[in-house]
Amino acid sequence: MATVLSRALKLPGKKSPDLGEYDPLTQADSDESEDDLVLNLQQKNGGLKNGKSPLGEAPEPDSDAEAAGAAKPHLTEVTTEGYPSEPPGGLEQKATSSLVSYVRTSVFLLTLGISMILVLLCAFLIPCPPRDLHSTWSRHLGSQGGGDLSPLELADVNGDGLRDVLLSFVTSRNGSAVGVSGPAANLVCLSGMNGSTLWSSPLPEEARDITCLDLVPRGSAGTVCLVTGTHKVLSAFNATSGKAIWTLNSNYLSNGTLAAPVVVLPDLDEDGVRDLVVLAIGELQPDLCFLLVSGRTGSPLGRPVKYNIVGVGNLIGPQVYVTTNGAVYILFGFGNIQAVALRDIFVQAQNRDSSPPSLQIEEPEWEKRRSTNLSELIDVYSDGVELLQMVKAPDSNCSNLLITTRQGLVLLRGQNLTPYWTLSLQGLRSQPTPGYFTDDHSLDFLLQIQDGVGMKKMMVVDGESGSMVWSYSVPCHMKETPATSAVTSEQKSVFLFWAEGLSAASPNSDAVQGTEPPSLYHLYLLHPAFPSILLDLANTTGIVTASQVGINDLWKDAFYVTRTTGPSSEGHPAALVVSKLSLRWALMEGQVAQLRETTPKIGRGELRRFLSRIKFVDAPCEI
Repeated sequence: MATVLSRALKLPGKKSPDLGEYDPLTQADSDESEDDLVLNLQQKNGGLKNGKSPLGEAPEPDSDAEAAGAAKPHLTEVTTEGYPSEPPGGLEQKATSSLVSYVRTSVFLLTLGISMILVLLCAFLIPCPPRDLHSTWSRHLGSQGGGDLSPLELADVNGDGLRDVLLSFVTSRNGSAVGVSGPAANLVCLSGMNGSTLWSSPLPEEARDITCLDLVPRGSAGTVCLVTGTHKVLSAFNATSGKAIWTLNSNYLSNGTLAAPVVVLPDLDEDGVRDLVVLAIGELQPDLCFLLVSGRTGSPLGRPVKYNIVGVGNLIGPQVYVTTNGAVYILFGFGNIQAVALRDIFVQAQNRDSSPPSLQIEEPEWEKRRSTNLSELIDVYSDGVELLQMVKAPDSNCSNLLITTRQGLVLLRGQNLTPYWTLSLQGLRSQPTPGYFTDDHSLDFLLQIQDGVGMKKMMVVDGESGSMVWSYSVPCHMKETPATSAVTSEQKSVFLFWAEGLSAASPNSDAVQGTEPPSLYHLYLLHPAFPSILLDLANTTGIVTASQVGINDLWKDAFYVTRTTGPSSEGHPAALVVSKLSLRWALMEGQVAQLRETTPKIGRGELRRFLSRIKFVDAPCEI
């Protein structure tokens, strides 16, 4: 009877993938409604899923006996609340799942805590490199008691990664002191970070030049500062401590005085330290002598070597030149340029016929220019020479010779000493400033030319062709103002020079300032990407006597160091001031001086975005 009733009430073909078969007999045996039964079947762990039993056996709906037997798994033990009871393994599964989750959470939190501790340890225990912030400071060094020279050098002496400032100046002495008369000179090193004094050493006379370098090639002996005096002093100082390493005995100069800064040579005595040569001049011009000096001890490497030359004009050199083949020559002269092989000087100084193998190399094109009597002197250029510069040639391991004459500018090929180009100019007296202005990756030159009373013409000359690519006349009453350049990461140069005030407009406002009084001088910056404007970076009331540009490699910044003397009055010596300025900071704070209108007009936002992306690097070519 039950089988017949079940078959009669059964819903044909009605299945649920989650509930199994729908059985009215099972519904009749329970006191729950149809909806409650469906709910209980969904919550039951041991029910059928996807038409299969928990053991994976498929039911046969066409068999009456199996249909009645299939109803048994649908019967559920109901708790007092009406919910199905947990199967025997349910609690164990939940306990295992909770334990795994707890372990995972603990491992994650432990790893996170250890990582945070390591980060904090690195932050507090590992010292961060010193940040130069704005790199802007100014240091008053008191009154300068005379002296016509203004040596200035940059070198990292304390190992903090920032180049420090070295200078020498003459200070006033109390003439009434017992046994003391005349001015004294000091060699001072200032911190590149804040301008504080790192060390100071007395000098017996005014310094002509300061050169800091490592005399041990690829060594770790430390930086040495070579100081050349105006008369007979040549000393080497430890750049870190300021202590004198050695001083050349002035008796070796005979009756002569030092005529020019010391020149660094290759290692001649094979002691692992580069050696030096100085040029001394007697009371009469023809008496010129070279003296080779050991870079390790400061002792002479042989006797002085004399040359009798006659010339009219400025003393040129000495400068060392190394050709493509490795031949070493010394360039010097009076109003002209002559060369002598370092081999010839060494042989005469040592009074022997042989020389080291490195000095036996000759440059055929240079040797052809020896005089007809086969003298040791080689004629390089002889037409009113004022200045001589070594300019690194592009894509070459040798340098070209840039010669400033009374008639203009000449660039000689270093390989064969033939003219590359010649530019006729009048009034060129200051040294050209090399830099990258055009896109041909060759060094161009910024020139300062006298252009009437109280005016000078700034001009950029293409180093490839010698043609003028930019010019502008600015007011300037200073006789000689230093100019310099800094290289950016795009291998372009910014050029910096001093002049009196131009009409200036701030990039953040529309106000236009008038021309400043002549006693105020401004530092202007020229960028090749914007040749129609100048950026006014700073100003001073003093006279700028020297300037240098250094690179902060860590922050890709350049800093500009100036040495200025304040206006002096009768009986009161001029004040000496050393200042340092960060160029990246100054670019964003500077004012714009419009030289000429352009189409389209340069927007302030565009200019500021461009300036903010500028990064400075060391020059790729030595000059």
